[in-house]
Amino acid sequence: MRNILIISFLFVLFQACGQKNEKVTTEKINFSLSEKFGDYWYQGKAELSSYDLEQVRYGQKRDGEAVLIFVTEDFSKSKQVKLDNPSANPEDAEKVLKLNFTKKFNTGIYPYSMMTSVFAPVYPKTDLHARKITTSVQEWCGHVFMQLNNEEDKYNLFSRSYFESEGDIDMSLDKIWLEDELWTLLRLDPSLIPTGEVQLLPSTQYLRLKHKESKPYTSQITIIEKDTVNELKIEIPELKRKVSIIYQNQHPYQIESWKESYPEGGEIMTTSAKLKKRIMLDYWNRNGMKDSVYREELQLGF
Repeated sequence: MRNILIISFLFVLFQACGQKNEKVTTEKINFSLSEKFGDYWYQGKAELSSYDLEQVRYGQKRDGEAVLIFVTEDFSKSKQVKLDNPSANPEDAEKVLKLNFTKKFNTGIYPYSMMTSVFAPVYPKTDLHARKITTSVQEWCGHVFMQLNNEEDKYNLFSRSYFESEGDIDMSLDKIWLEDELWTLLRLDPSLIPTGEVQLLPSTQYLRLKHKESKPYTSQITIIEKDTVNELKIEIPELKRKVSIIYQNQHPYQIESWKESYPEGGEIMTTSAKLKKRIMLDYWNRNGMKDSVYREELQLGF
């Protein structure tokens, strides 16, 4: 009996030691921003980057365009929305780096429009994870929406879809890494991107396009350092999916291109995007007819 108890104890101990703790700790984060961070991100402008997109859909590659919009703003800790007047309640304000990630492409007669928003803390103390992530997909058959809210030790996730099999979903997820938040983390402090084997929620755009379950997937994350750029690689064996993001290895860590491969149409196909143009602009003030010149500068056609 004593031997059985000892063996049971060693088994439990081995299991505990062999599992990585994916949950957020309350320890202080060693977060390091570049000395030039404020000069770049607090000049009252957003970084707008346009990309030539080759998007895989329905077993074929479609020409399109993607735009990454990065901008800092004040975010409400309690409501998890942009604050209209931060000075009215400064204790509720938190600085975030927001990414609006858009894609547009056509499939035959009808168009696709996709957008993901990521709200990442600029000065995290104990929780490095994005405060909120939303994704919407619109096409002529209907549209879907997905949202994750960071709630201390978990994410609250809800999804709305016109597909019967998906319908209305409300659930909680353990605090794991989110693929979408890696795009903002590499712009803030890429040294804190987790490497090795991690539990990861894949891109919300991918989950919606491929109708995959919103759950943690065992993933392998690697960063390959080169002369002027680094490559962030993500592999998810269960989904046969690989992602590669090429970014400048010095502040402000600008994203030059990316690739995403997974099964499509009976084979492994690859979506890719390559930088066309990048500008800094207070785009929210540029909504007049004359301001369409900036679309021409960004070489936007959709």
